[in-house]
Amino acid sequence: MSRAALVTGAGRGIGRGLALGLAAAGWSVGLVGRTRASLDGVADEIRAQGGLAVVAAADLVDRLAVLDAVARVEADLGGVDLLVNNAGVIERAELPFAGDDVEDMWRVVETNVRGPMLVTHAALPGMLARGGGRIVNLASGAGVRALPTYSGYAISKGALSRLTTLLHAQYADRGIRVLDLAPGVVRTDMTESMPVHDDRTSWTSIDDVVELAAAFGAGELDAVSGRWVRAGTDTPETLRRDAAVIVERDARTLRLAYIDDADPVR
Repeated sequence: MSRAALVTGAGRGIGRGLALGLAAAGWSVGLVGRTRASLDGVADEIRAQGGLAVVAAADLVDRLAVLDAVARVEADLGGVDLLVNNAGVIERAELPFAGDDVEDMWRVVETNVRGPMLVTHAALPGMLARGGGRIVNLASGAGVRALPTYSGYAISKGALSRLTTLLHAQYADRGIRVLDLAPGVVRTDMTESMPVHDDRTSWTSIDDVVELAAAFGAGELDAVSGRWVRAGTDTPETLRRDAAVIVERDARTLRLAYIDDADPVR
């Protein structure tokens, strides 16, 4: 089985952890993000451990830059089998909607939605041509339940979860599998900068995030494609055990709940 992964936002934080973890699990890794120096540092770490890494720096909201970056990774790795849409940002201030800067909220929405859309749109044709592939979107509980602050972030993660359901619905019959992977609260520069986490003492291990991403990439969790999982709570074992129930109940997916089968919103 070919094992080539493209990870966005791979220069730091969760993206760095995912890139290093996938490389340790035997994946060749394409590192994509804005800051070349950070990506090169992660690539050096992977190569020092005997892994294969390629770097393609790009602004992920720039369509032409994304097309070029994905093409370079595909050329160097012989294609992309696993795409991990990790890159994302959060508002500069922890405020409710009316008090926040609408331009800053839009910056968050654009980065967290346009970025994954562009990268997926660039990588998907190659996956389809090779008969399939897997896509992991870094989700968040903020996208499925209302929060008192960080409105732009919540809007963006809700939209990303909808992208997951759409891709699954449109391309599952062509071998594409898609997963919403919520990483929990991993200790990173971003999470440590958020006042909401000032008193946090328990953090999600990056190893738990890597374990789920690697298991999905290897095809072990295809039964829950199109659905939402959370690192630190779900494991590959529990998801394999519960997959039939999850699908039967149409659980772990972004949808509108309805009263009964006669409800007109159904």
